[in-house]
Amino acid sequence: MGTLSKNRGMAVVLALSVVLLVVTAALELHMNERSNMFNAALMRDRVTLTEMATAGIHLGLAVLIKDRLDSEADSLQEDWADAEVINSLLAELPFDQGKLELKIQDELSKIQINALVQFPPGQQFNETQRQLWERFASALLSLDEAQETEEETDPITIINSIKDWLDAGDDDAITGLSGAESDYYESLDPPYACKNNPFDHLSEVRLVKGITPELFRGAGGASGLGAYLTVYGAEKSGDQDFTFPGKINLNTAELPVLSAVLPIESSGFAQGMIDYREALSGAEYTNDLTNINWYKNVPGLSDVNIEPDLIAVSSDVFRLIATAGLDGVQLTITAVVQREKPSETASWHCKILNWKTE
Repeated sequence: MGTLSKNRGMAVVLALSVVLLVVTAALELHMNERSNMFNAALMRDRVTLTEMATAGIHLGLAVLIKDRLDSEADSLQEDWADAEVINSLLAELPFDQGKLELKIQDELSKIQINALVQFPPGQQFNETQRQLWERFASALLSLDEAQETEEETDPITIINSIKDWLDAGDDDAITGLSGAESDYYESLDPPYACKNNPFDHLSEVRLVKGITPELFRGAGGASGLGAYLTVYGAEKSGDQDFTFPGKINLNTAELPVLSAVLPIESSGFAQGMIDYREALSGAEYTNDLTNINWYKNVPGLSDVNIEPDLIAVSSDVFRLIATAGLDGVQLTITAVVQREKPSETASWHCKILNWKTE
């Protein structure tokens, strides 16, 4: 009787073990299937989000081409900069689910960092740009003067170090004691070389002597150096050479850039320029911004002369930021494009300079 009971007990244990194994396998299979389904759904959503954001970018390109056909000047008064107009156009795209947003920014509303040096040959200061940098860096550092750092961050150090980073094929610190060439950078931990060529990406600016992370990114709610700089805007100079005109669009530049464009004694009138650009009569903009000297109509600036080599009222380089959202997931595509017309008989189109998905 005891043996029979033991056998029955073992049978129950074995049965339970088998059931447990089956349940475990089923649960594992279920979890794998759920994971596969979840990954498939994520992949499906990512494909959908990519298509949505790409459609937003292409809509932006169409808006920019139409704008170029309608007028040569570019300002924040136009459709490409009007959030309501852009949203109404996005609403026409045939997406049943999700949300799509698009922002278009004038890349030449910023300071072209490579224009600090004259290209070609790429070894000497562009004097007009150097003076712009003196005003810009001084104003920016005055907002950041409470920052404690071991790094030298005075305007002269920053300007000379940027110049030394740019000057082509030159590894001698000819800008003075505050500049920096490869011997300085190779003494750091980790070491790296001075580029001696134009900046290709804005992130490179953080490698330059005197430009601290706080100065580049900003601190205390204020924007940093990186918000007002661009590496785009190169133009051909001859068959193989290139140059960086560095002209800033007065119609789209932000306050710190406008302040730096003006002579130092007139920098306080930059807000007046913004007010003039934004002046409305009902729903219509009051002031014409197509003439490069419109700033002289701003109270206090009638006798001021801004260097003509420094300013423009048009741009053909723009940054488009399309963000698509679906089921709590977001995907953003950022494209930097240049409007161009290869020949008189050709049509305007947008050349992609940079495309980033994140």
